[in-house]
Amino acid sequence: MPSGRQSAGRGRRRVRVIHYCSWADSLQPAAEFLAALPAADLRARVTAPDDPKALAMARLDRDWHAENVRVFAAMNHPDIEFLEAWVVGATGMQHLVGLSVPAGEDWWVIFIGQQPQHLAKVAGSLFGFLRRRGMRILHYAYDEASRTMPCFAAIAPQLDVLIHDESPLAEEGARLLRPDCLQIHRSWVANVEPFAQPFMSNPEPRILFLGSEMGFTPHRRRQVEFLTREFGDRLVAIHDHSVSVETRAEFASRFLVSLCPEGRKFSTPAMAGSHTDRPFWSGCLGMVPVAEDSQSGGRLEALHRAGLIIRYPHGDLAALRAACGKALAATTEERRRTYNHFNGRETVGIVVADQIAAAQARVGALSSVA
Repeated sequence: MPSGRQSAGRGRRRVRVIHYCSWADSLQPAAEFLAALPAADLRARVTAPDDPKALAMARLDRDWHAENVRVFAAMNHPDIEFLEAWVVGATGMQHLVGLSVPAGEDWWVIFIGQQPQHLAKVAGSLFGFLRRRGMRILHYAYDEASRTMPCFAAIAPQLDVLIHDESPLAEEGARLLRPDCLQIHRSWVANVEPFAQPFMSNPEPRILFLGSEMGFTPHRRRQVEFLTREFGDRLVAIHDHSVSVETRAEFASRFLVSLCPEGRKFSTPAMAGSHTDRPFWSGCLGMVPVAEDSQSGGRLEALHRAGLIIRYPHGDLAALRAACGKALAATTEERRRTYNHFNGRETVGIVVADQIAAAQARVGALSSVA
């Protein structure tokens, strides 16, 4: 069984985070999982092991989820002493449910996105076992979990914290949450360690178009063709499904602006108001995020009004050109303000640590009253 650090800070709760990761197997320290990852054989994890494209997609997915493990293992909060983080996959769950939380510690099991569905019909009973063992459960559902994840109704009564990007939650799912479940409406953020990438004072005055294969619609093609005519080789367009975590860091010096189309390719009402993490990790790198106004209101609109991203109306190419021009003209101090905000408030580790601390404080207050 993994063992954690034993020293405790005075007056602070000792919290161990255990992150469920679809790329993990046994229950083990996060550091061990991350160290072994480069040598792991991807071929055993894909349905077409001889397909280079399938392997590349799998590597991107694995690295993105591994970065979540890295971020959760590096969390800090003034009210919490975080013990050594663990990671667990589906095969390690039986080990986890056989453990009990030691006195003086709080254990939080973290699930993200649609990953609870990996446990399918046993998810509700498994979550119940975890809670009866004294563990607490946080689910960061980036997208539309209460409507599209079949096991949501089964896990909802077991959640201690729900972070979601649905406004509102499905009524049936919302009714199943316990009254003491802490829930907040918080969309995608960046899965990066805050301030891990140094601020670049003089990036190249270029625009990175962060599209995707799924979203490369005729509308997106018109945007790329128009911007190429307007900005020439100062525009670089990427249409891959995603970019590697390692590649992100290279962008900080190569591009001043990150153009992140988002949202309109989704068909369901709640998902049409969603977006991706690209504007957030772009801001963490010090790039100026430019995003289409695919949602009326919401957090991206609030960031736009605060001058932390630049938005343009859907289909308005003249406004898109103006938005990119404004972003290219951003001063060093404006970019530094964006960099500080996104690293300080828009990363998954900071959001999760704050909600764990808030939930811990709520339990402490209720205990005092009792």
